[in-house]
Amino acid sequence: MDGALARAARHLCKVSARTVARRAGVEPKQLRRYEKGAAALSTEQIQRVSDALSYYGAMFVAEDAIGGVGVRRRFTRTNVRMIETWEGEGGPVGSDDV
Repeated sequence: MDGALARAARHLCKVSARTVARRAGVEPKQLRRYEKGAAALSTEQIQRVSDALSYYGAMFVAEDAIGGVGVRRRFTRTNVRMIETWEGEGGPVGSDDV
């Protein structure tokens, strides 16, 4: 994934660079510079950024015989908020047999 694709994914999912950087464990300035092509990230950092963007709903499309690489949205912003709420609810696990 190059910087332009990362930036497109972030904008498509309507999430800030700070939020993606925090989840990926990179500095927001470093992420913004990578998106603009002014800085490089390590392979590990790129994977973490990709994972963070996927978490927020980006789905990366691989290059094939029909077309090049791309990105599309998997979740809406509301769905992401709902998922984050569900993950934080916790509580004891119980039997669901009726």
